[in-house]
Amino acid sequence: MKRFAIITLAVLMGTALSGEGETMAKEERALERITLGGGCFWCIEAVFEELEGVVKAESGYAGGDGPAEYKAVCSGTTGHAEVVQVTYDPAVVSVRDILGVFFAVHDPTTLNRQGADVGTQYRSVIFHENKAQAVAAQEAVAKLEADEVWPDRVVTQIEPLEEFFPAEPYHQDYYRNNKSQGYCQVVINPKLAKFRKEFAERLKD
Repeated sequence: MKRFAIITLAVLMGTALSGEGETMAKEERALERITLGGGCFWCIEAVFEELEGVVKAESGYAGGDGPAEYKAVCSGTTGHAEVVQVTYDPAVVSVRDILGVFFAVHDPTTLNRQGADVGTQYRSVIFHENKAQAVAAQEAVAKLEADEVWPDRVVTQIEPLEEFFPAEPYHQDYYRNNKSQGYCQVVINPKLAKFRKEFAERLKD
């Protein structure tokens, strides 16, 4: 009897662990990604790291030819844009919410520039990974223009993501690791302040 009880317990534990693994796998499958470019990736990354439902915000490059590295992208010759790949839980935050934040923290009407950052690498762009994201992006742009949120036409590009190249390690979590740096103080802080005020109820705890 004692041996039977031990075997039964082992089977039950194995079933429980298997079930837990399946649940975790389902949770992983439920996550989605969308890749956004709106000027310097340090700014966009800093914002999305604080948004509820975002699991990961990773700076990188997309939209150009071949592998990318920072110096080459900054030259404007690669076709790549500085982007942030946002991994999110759609059960917590919708793609429409994410796009709402995206359009609130950058100017989508300035072609190939954000403030003093000028070049195709700083273009406003949405790289989607599925049809639902593409539709949401198109609808978001249409609504901005219908509501005349901006005086000029929205120039945000909407394209399928072909490949994402993570940026160098020193670019990741840049704001968090360099808050006293001049660019963070002058450029990122105002964006974060605006985001925190407008989306206070959507901030991570």
